[in-house]
Amino acid sequence: MFDNALAGVRVLDLTHHVAGPQCTKLLGDYGADVIKVERPGAGDSARAMGPYPGDEPHPEKSGMFLHLNTSKRGITLDLKDPAGAQIAKDLAATADIVVENFRPGVMDRLGLGYDELEAINPAVVVASISNFGQTGPYRDLKSSDLVAYAMGGPMNITGHADREPLKLAGNIVAMHSGSVAAYASTLALFDAEDSGEGQHIDVSVYETQAGFRDRRVVWLTAHSYTGYLGSRPDPAVRVASGTRPCADGYVNILGFGPRFRNICEMIGHPELADHPVLSNPAGRSDPEAAYLFDEYYIPWLMEHTMLEAVTVAQEHHLLAGPINNVEDIFHDPHFAERGFWDPIEHPRAGELTYPGRPFKMYGAELPHRSPAPLLGQHTDEVLSELGRSAEDIAELRERGIV
Repeated sequence: MFDNALAGVRVLDLTHHVAGPQCTKLLGDYGADVIKVERPGAGDSARAMGPYPGDEPHPEKSGMFLHLNTSKRGITLDLKDPAGAQIAKDLAATADIVVENFRPGVMDRLGLGYDELEAINPAVVVASISNFGQTGPYRDLKSSDLVAYAMGGPMNITGHADREPLKLAGNIVAMHSGSVAAYASTLALFDAEDSGEGQHIDVSVYETQAGFRDRRVVWLTAHSYTGYLGSRPDPAVRVASGTRPCADGYVNILGFGPRFRNICEMIGHPELADHPVLSNPAGRSDPEAAYLFDEYYIPWLMEHTMLEAVTVAQEHHLLAGPINNVEDIFHDPHFAERGFWDPIEHPRAGELTYPGRPFKMYGAELPHRSPAPLLGQHTDEVLSELGRSAEDIAELRERGIV
């Protein structure tokens, strides 16, 4: 058994909303000491994002905030006040990584730009997450998850062919760019530990989408070779493949090509593999062939639950999976056996079940994840570590700096 991956690493978290906190959450969940800085009184804007237990808005009970800020210590600090900025510098002097997601130029105006922090701590890694990066003609433009997905992501190929492009739901862009920033920060940390010299990481949310390897980079490569622009797919039904209803939901089973005989045997109609229309790829390419096959396929599916249908399909060497909703995932036996879920007790929100870490590290003794901090919960503790007396802290609080 060895120490957790980021034991001994200190992170100064000057982030808010989604992308930055996702970055520092990953670092914290794998053992880094993350000190999260929030505005006095108001806190992180994510505190105003739901869902909330009982659907009752409360700054200490935001589902988004609670999820993104596990394993962090929280302090309040007015960075616009010179005294507050000085405390941030003192914290940066003890940090291995500083993460911020302000607009380009804000850190410099606060006196916390990379040059200032490097002068204090030559080995510090500073990760800056911004809409379009620290340079370039788009640098100062405003953006959102939708804008970044549309401009740099695969939005032109998501949605129905005969309708306008659609964005995938949720904060997919912010989550992705935050994960990229965590990856980049750890790479830079390895180099800093070897060389003693830190560096400034410039994470452009726009560029993370333009280079999104799940989708966009494939189309960019294809365009460089052929000029093809990509398009939204035709939602036509395919023979023996795609999403179909079953007894308690929907399943996605792929039985095309060489697997077609397998799916015919699975539903108890092996003769369909030799049907005049269905027995060859050309015949199965006719949309009417899908309806012909479904006359036999749908009744079989409606006699099976998602789990039953997928289990039988896998036994017949077919690619298959259920179309899970959130409740299905919570009760999935695979997640339960692997210990994916973490019950975490929060002093205001109570005990909630959280998704686990995105990957396991066998042999590592990773720490138990602590709940997201209350606003300013660890202010006295962290400032005391900097040598501030109780009287100093009380004065700072009275002046509204912490």
